Amino acid sequence: MVQDSMKTKVVGVDVGYEATTYAVVDVRGKILSKDSFQSATIKSINDYITILCDRITEMIDKNGGYEQIRSIGISTPCGNYLSGNIESSGKLAWKGQIPLAAMMRDRLGLAVVVANDAHARALGEFTYGCAHGMKDFLFITLGHGFGSCLFSNGRPHLGSEGFAGEVGHTFLLPAGRECDCGGWGCLESYCATDGIVKTAHELMESSDKPSMMRKCSNLTPKKITEFCDKGDEMAIEVYRRTGFILGLGLANYASVTDPEAIIITGGIANAGHWLIDPMNDSFEEHIFHNIKNQVKIVRSALKDDERNVLGASAVAWKVKEYSLFK
Repeated sequence: MVQDSMKTKVVGVDVGYEATTYAVVDVRGKILSKDSFQSATIKSINDYITILCDRITEMIDKNGGYEQIRSIGISTPCGNYLSGNIESSGKLAWKGQIPLAAMMRDRLGLAVVVANDAHARALGEFTYGCAHGMKDFLFITLGHGFGSCLFSNGRPHLGSEGFAGEVGHTFLLPAGRECDCGGWGCLESYCATDGIVKTAHELMESSDKPSMMRKCSNLTPKKITEFCDKGDEMAIEVYRRTGFILGLGLANYASVTDPEAIIITGGIANAGHWLIDPMNDSFEEHIFHNIKNQVKIVRSALKDDERNVLGASAVAWKVKEYSLFK
């Protein structure tokens, strides 16, 4: 069958813990249109999908119509690329097995693919960012959760069931903190948002040393960073401890996988040298000696407000085309 042209647009959707962002993206990674809505309070998955599909349809209509859209890629916590499901997320409002790809495909009449957020963002970095041209690298995202994706020989390693890369839920400290996954001592429970804030509270409870953190009613990693910039010694210690644990965890990961680089993204990475310096020292101290000083650790090259939907769009190009609107 001869066609006049190939479809050169996809829709990328990033499902966050608080908001959902969606965009129409062209084949070169240019975002043609982007919008978002607060989704944390939408408790019914059916209500959520109705809202999301209505908004996607409206955006598609304003950007040339369905005939120009090839597929839809969705990045979500606990997304499974192999099943198309959200698999038992501990932090999203919708629990259990959510067949998100199938539900969206039925509503929209287009090919839909779902991926874990770290997998999608890694693919976006590989397609449009600083991992372009790399074959073996680790992608780490630090925020409300601790996500990762391993690229091996130019391809993401997903594992037999699609759950590879959950280094955030490896047990790093025996008898450590309880994690949302039900385990104890997980890397995520120390290096993601809640864990960093908990470290701050533990430090304040164990000492009467003065700190600006004590007067902060809603402590966040961003505010802790601001206090570090102002010379708060206890805030600096929060990131020193976090960086040590993070470097140890990444050294274990890299010793097993021997990557060319580790790419770090997410809001926690904005702590800058307060986190990165102790992390790097710990990493080099614990890494397998034969690759010591050989693994590059870099920040993402993509813009913070574009990275997630670009990752979702990169996933969209991987699914076989399907459309009711030829």
